[in-house]
Amino acid sequence: MAVVAMMAMAVASCDEETETIGSSITNSNDELIVTSTSYEAQTRTFVADSVLSLANTCYFGKVKDPETESDVTSEFSTQFHLLENTYIVAEEDIVGRAGGRASADSCDLILYIESPFKSDNNLTAMKLRVRELKEPLAEKRYYSNFDPVKEGLIRTDGLDKSKVFCYTDMTVSDSLRSATNYLNSIHITLNQPYTDTEGNTYTNYGTYLMHQYYDHPEYFSNSYQFAQNVCPGFFFEVTDGIGFYSQVTNIGLRVYYTYEESNTTKTGQLTLAGTQEVLQTVHVKNDMNVIRNLAEETDYTYLKTPAGLFTEVTLPMSDIKASHKNDSLISTKIVFQRLNNLTTDARMFSIPQTLLMVQRDSVYTFFENNKLPDNITSFVSSYGTSNPNCYTYSNISNLITELWRLREEGMKEDPEWEVNHPNWNKMALVPVSVTTTSSTVTRVENSMALASTRLVGGQNQPITVNVVYAKFK
Repeated sequence: MAVVAMMAMAVASCDEETETIGSSITNSNDELIVTSTSYEAQTRTFVADSVLSLANTCYFGKVKDPETESDVTSEFSTQFHLLENTYIVAEEDIVGRAGGRASADSCDLILYIESPFKSDNNLTAMKLRVRELKEPLAEKRYYSNFDPVKEGLIRTDGLDKSKVFCYTDMTVSDSLRSATNYLNSIHITLNQPYTDTEGNTYTNYGTYLMHQYYDHPEYFSNSYQFAQNVCPGFFFEVTDGIGFYSQVTNIGLRVYYTYEESNTTKTGQLTLAGTQEVLQTVHVKNDMNVIRNLAEETDYTYLKTPAGLFTEVTLPMSDIKASHKNDSLISTKIVFQRLNNLTTDARMFSIPQTLLMVQRDSVYTFFENNKLPDNITSFVSSYGTSNPNCYTYSNISNLITELWRLREEGMKEDPEWEVNHPNWNKMALVPVSVTTTSSTVTRVENSMALASTRLVGGQNQPITVNVVYAKFK
């Protein structure tokens, strides 16, 4: 039966008649009857509100969405990871001195960035502000609506530095920027005097870090001790300008110093990194009035990131199973067609490249539990892979079978089970970023990139679900 079913499914995947499939691949005494039927699924847009903010998906910037003329802003906070063999030479060997103690020559923050929001001028002037957190963030899950400023987590008398920048760093020579190993970045110097929480003042933030290293080496034993006792972290926000938005691929906190060794003057550097090994949060700001208005559209549905809009799909479970209780479900295919943009504006957000189809009630727990698509209750589809301009889920039969099983078991214990579980037959389409190793999916995260598209569907246009059944005559 399994072999016959696979053959039937392969043939049925084409747009050909299926009436003679059974007689062509089985003995006439046990003829397999294959039938195909189409049903309708309803779709609608729903507001995502916020998504799980993971450590390796920091985005930063502010742009205007040409589709809605509303602003989209992303800002973030980060702690710092102590790299292996974190080390500063002995204090007595440091050349720079202040108040009789070692002093750093300089200190800076560096944000490594990717290409900016497409079609915006690489010389667009932006202004950022970085401020010190007054305490380490609690170890818990953070969503994209978490705002450290509103939560009162910014140290009012702590480090506070502004920086004007643009994507193309004109302080770097053309030859260096064109080099294959050049990494675009934003440099923020921290060379102004710094006062710690106990009222002690240092020549700069780097000198503060050096004194903590010498006075309390235990604080540098691991990243947790460092965050709790030395540097709770920083918060980065856009304060002026519009037209820049980029993923921050890495963050460095660097201290430079000069020291003597064997009668030779040398330079040293302490580098700390804001990476996925430590806690980071991303705060996304959308015009929620605009987002809610888009969700009310009935002629199509939306997918919009970051933290904007998802599409809900109500599967016609009863139709699929009701008159085919004794049939084997061979194939269930559903295709979501993308609609072209309403404008030719070159600044339009990109098309979401990968969609996760997941149970509506698992939109948040799927990511919280670091789950991977299992092809039973969760699936991924890449844009245009099977059909141009479409997201295709070639066979979700396992999902149909599992949802119906849950429904049948639930109804045995509670006649009102469907009423008490209104989302039992609903799925969500969520734009995601996927990490793969040797073609195997190893990580799935909510996409924080700028992306938007409309899908055929909505209240006025159901989506077709193609189902293939098989049974022995």
